[in-house]
Amino acid sequence: MENERHIKGIVFSDLDGTLLDNMKGRIPDSALEAREKLKENGYLMTLATGRDMDTHYSVRHAETVKPDAIIHSNGGKITADGKLIFLHYMDEELVRRVYEYCREHDYCVGTSVDGEDFFTHPEIKVKAELTYKSRIERNFVPFEEIFRRGIKVIMLSYAGDVPKEKPILEAEFPEIELFAFAKGTGADLVERGFSKAEGMKRICAHYGVDIKNTYAIGDSANDVAMLGMAGTGIAMGNADDIARDAAGYITDSIENDGFYKAMEHFGLI
Repeated sequence: MENERHIKGIVFSDLDGTLLDNMKGRIPDSALEAREKLKENGYLMTLATGRDMDTHYSVRHAETVKPDAIIHSNGGKITADGKLIFLHYMDEELVRRVYEYCREHDYCVGTSVDGEDFFTHPEIKVKAELTYKSRIERNFVPFEEIFRRGIKVIMLSYAGDVPKEKPILEAEFPEIELFAFAKGTGADLVERGFSKAEGMKRICAHYGVDIKNTYAIGDSANDVAMLGMAGTGIAMGNADDIARDAAGYITDSIENDGFYKAMEHFGLI
């Protein structure tokens, strides 16, 4: 039984801007040291991210962190101890309607599958990513290939002027929600009802851990529900205002070992 492992608690950590320094393209040594100390002290670590960590672009980071569990795609997919415990695909008809609307209105939406990037208006995606990355590695393919090949989608990625376009899209499609990140130039587009917080519930149930014995740390809008759900919510020093407001504690920035300092502050390491 999982609860026979005498787990003290679970740390749920965002990846981009929390563990991963996107401009440098690396995870600070201090964060990896903290991860090892958490394990030694009886705490599990779960990555909670908008990414599908099994994709070509992300799997190397999962292999570096070696988390006990992963909340992928804002809760649309969950793995624990290397096994898939939950998976939900977006409604195919909804995906098609969102695609057609974005194509018609010159909005950028898409997804990445097996090393290919299926996006409308790739130039918008590149411009958005250059606001928080030093280099872009993409293999763009027309979004229409999603339908031609019958590819199932867990969630979508959005790029553009998110503060302006988010309310427009959510009004047009009440079934979706956009979680902004990266200085308002990008967002995760998910079906309502899915979030990192819902993923937390599934992970806690899987391991038999009370939600009050959880710690969540993040830096952007898609972390807000998670920060509020956790027993202790922590925002990075480089976090967006919305994440800072949702957290009970603000640590240092990613450049200044914020993850390590947070774990140390709460006596987990």
